[in-house]
Amino acid sequence: MSRSTLPETAAATPGAPPGGGSAKALLPIFLIVLVDVFGMTLVIPLLAIYAESLHATPFQAAMLISVFAACQLVSGPLLGSLSDRFGRKPLLLISQVGTFLGFVLMARADALWMVYVARIIDGATAGNLSIAQAYISDHSAPSQRTRSFALIGIAFGLGFFIGPFVTSLLVKHGLAAPIYLAAGLSLLSILCTLVLLPGGKPAAQSSATSGDVGPGGKRLSVLQWGAYAEFFRRPVLAGLLLQFFFYAFCFSTFTSGFSLFAERTFTWEGHPFTPREIGFLFAYTGVLGILLQGGLISRLVKRLGEPVLVAAGFVSITAGYVALGLVKTVPLLVVVATISSFGNGVLRPTLSSLLSQNAQRHEQGIILGLSQSLTAVAAIFAPMVAGALINRGLLMQWAWVAGVSGILGLLWSRFGSARAQHAGLQRDAQTR
Repeated sequence: MSRSTLPETAAATPGAPPGGGSAKALLPIFLIVLVDVFGMTLVIPLLAIYAESLHATPFQAAMLISVFAACQLVSGPLLGSLSDRFGRKPLLLISQVGTFLGFVLMARADALWMVYVARIIDGATAGNLSIAQAYISDHSAPSQRTRSFALIGIAFGLGFFIGPFVTSLLVKHGLAAPIYLAAGLSLLSILCTLVLLPGGKPAAQSSATSGDVGPGGKRLSVLQWGAYAEFFRRPVLAGLLLQFFFYAFCFSTFTSGFSLFAERTFTWEGHPFTPREIGFLFAYTGVLGILLQGGLISRLVKRLGEPVLVAAGFVSITAGYVALGLVKTVPLLVVVATISSFGNGVLRPTLSSLLSQNAQRHEQGIILGLSQSLTAVAAIFAPMVAGALINRGLLMQWAWVAGVSGILGLLWSRFGSARAQHAGLQRDAQTR
C-alpha cells in the first residue's frame, strides 16, 4: 500500500483527534478490518449455494442475510455505545469472537437450522465495521476523513479479491472448506486485535470532563426513534441518509441474490455457474476496488468533488444493474461488473465522509451508528425481495430492483450530496 493512501497527520488542526489520522494510528485497524473482510468474503460467493445444498429454497437462502442483518440492527448500536463507554478494543474482541463461533458452527452444519443459528450468533455480535469506523473517526481530522474512511474501502477491495479467489480454489475440497478457513482467519483477527491495536478509552472518555464527547460520540439504541428523527429533520443530513439507504439497498439486493441469479443464468464450460466461477467474478471486482481505493479516489475527490463523485457512482450502479438483467454471456457479465464496481467503490467512502462532515463532532458516533442501522434495515428487506423474485424465476426483475434503487439515490442527490456541497461552501465562508 502506498503512503499516498494513508491519511496525513493533522496535529496542527485545532481540536484534532488523538493520533491525527497518522499511519501509525490507523494501520492496525486497517489490518484487522482486512482480515475480517477476508474471512467474510470467503463465504459470500457460496453462502446461498451452501444453503441450497442443505435443501433451502432461494427465499430461505436469501433470508440468511436478512436474519443476520436483523440481529445486527439490534446489537450494532448497543455494541457501539458500549465501545464509547469501555473502549473500542474490548468490544471489537467480543464482536470478533462471535464471528469466529458463527463460522465454526456454519462449517459443521448438517441441517439448515444450524446455518441459521450460526448467522444469528454472528449477527448478534456484529459490530466489527461500526467500531472500526468509530476508531477511524477518533483518529482522523475532519478534512482527512474521506481518505481515512477509504481505508475500509481498501480493506474491502483486497478482501473481495483475495477471499473469493481463495474460495474458488478451495471449493473443490467441499463447500465447507472455505468456511473453515474463514473461521481460522477470524481467529487470526482476534489475535491481531489483542497484539496490534492500542487499548485505552476512546476520545469520548478522555474528554468527558470538558463536555466534548469526541468524534466517536454518543450512540443511540435502535428503539430511540425520536432521537434519530432529529437528524432526519435536518435537510442536508436527511438527504444524505436517504442516499446512503438507497445505496445500501442496492448493494444488499445484489450481494444477497447474485449467486442464485448467476447459477441460473450463466454457464461456463458446459455447466452452470458454481461458487468457483462466482468467486472468480467477485475477485475481479475486488481488483478493481483496489485500484480505485488505492489512491485514485483521493484524486477524483480533489478533481470532481464529493457530490459529483456520488452522482457518478449512482449512475454507474444503475447502468450496471439494469444491464445485468439483460446479459446472458460471460464476456458481457464482466463488462457489467466493471461498470457497477466503480459505483460501489466510490459511494460508501464518499457518502460516509459527507455524513461525517455535516454532523457536529459530538454527533459522530450517532451518525456512524445510524448509517450502520440503515445498512442493516436495507440488508433485512433487500434479501427478502431478492429471494422472493428469484424463487419465482423473475431474474431480470431482481437485477432491475437494484437498478431502481440506484436511480432513486441519483434523483435524491439534489436533497443530499448536492445540498451538502452548498452547506460546505457556507461553512467555509463563515470561517474566513
